[in-house]
Amino acid sequence: MDRLRQRADFLAVANGARANTAGFVLQGRRRDDDGPARIGFTVTKKNGTATERNRIRRRLREVVKRIDDVSMRPHHDYVLVGRRDALTRDFATMLDDLRSALRRLDRPAPKARNQSA
Repeated sequence: MDRLRQRADFLAVANGARANTAGFVLQGRRRDDDGPARIGFTVTKKNGTATERNRIRRRLREVVKRIDDVSMRPHHDYVLVGRRDALTRDFATMLDDLRSALRRLDRPAPKARNQSA
């Protein structure tokens, strides 16, 4: 699994699908190439001091390391946006949250209903 490092990649994923959890927001987007899944991590300054943001980022990286590779689809980019609750959330619960969020991103988008009057 590769890492996202370019700002343009993060911005492209931000326009994709998203799944919210208590500890993070998972954003995902399909790419048009044959590469492996790529993942990026970000934590905004509103989540605390630099030390706290780094702890959140480290916890998110560890959650991704422990998830099975089958859950993340090849040819996709993912971004985990950390939230403050990731500092205190139980690690096993965060693993379950990530699995659940990945399943939600894989679901097809609902079709728009025709709103004729």
